[in-house]
Amino acid sequence: MDSHKKKKNVEVVVISDVHLGTYGCHAKELLSYLKSINPTVVILNGDIIDIWQFSKRYWPKSHMKVLKYLMGWISEGKEVHYITGNHDEMFRKFVDFNMGKFTIKNKVVLELDGKKAWFFHGDVFDVTMKHSKWLAKLGAVGYDSLILINRGVNNISHFFGKEKISLSKKIKDSVKSAVKFINNFEETVTTIAIDNKFDYVVCGHIHQPIIKDFASNNGSVTYLNSGDWVENLTALEYNNKKWSIYRYEDFHYKKDETEDYFVAVDSIDQTAKELFGQLLADFNFKL
Repeated sequence: MDSHKKKKNVEVVVISDVHLGTYGCHAKELLSYLKSINPTVVILNGDIIDIWQFSKRYWPKSHMKVLKYLMGWISEGKEVHYITGNHDEMFRKFVDFNMGKFTIKNKVVLELDGKKAWFFHGDVFDVTMKHSKWLAKLGAVGYDSLILINRGVNNISHFFGKEKISLSKKIKDSVKSAVKFINNFEETVTTIAIDNKFDYVVCGHIHQPIIKDFASNNGSVTYLNSGDWVENLTALEYNNKKWSIYRYEDFHYKKDETEDYFVAVDSIDQTAKELFGQLLADFNFKL
């Protein structure tokens, strides 16, 4: 994509499970995507920053650039909703905070062209999260290690001209309990959404990008999941009364696009600096 090309207008963009602060996060790719769009409403649907696995020893410039770019949108006055997830649950103490058009919420309901959309991360329906958080955290560390191994395998595959593979996807697809968990998750959230007369239910958490219609005797709903920026590199976009899944592809972007800064980054509103400075004060970050 030419850096001088006009940005794509997007009515609503949903991004989740970025996991900034982990080795698996594709921050440079996300930054390229953010620079290519001009959204009206931004939904950050949980696990944007991975506080569970956060270490000051690993916080690349590209990860901070993503935060600064998002702050640029906030200072511009874009409507940005930060929905808390399990990996960034520390931010739940700031729920109902708002500054202009920026809010921090556990869930958001929007009306889109006469239809009701319910946005939330999804960890509230994760039995592992509710009863064995230590096990979930252990699993997160193992998942990040698997992603590192996967990158090494794919580098070798690329050298020999082979296609990339996803080890974690193969595991998820082959382990019956994983498949059952995903099916149960989807059934639970869609049942509740139908009972509450929502037209769309939009989640993250399980890293499975999808748009799928569900129906029951009580009604129907469209279930959407924005995927992640660890494996799938996906987001949801809403335009002209229609949802679509965006999938990142290297050939859409120039290699040097992630190196330049959006003009608003160097003139971020002081209030936005103070906000994120407060949220990340425990980490002694300097924005």
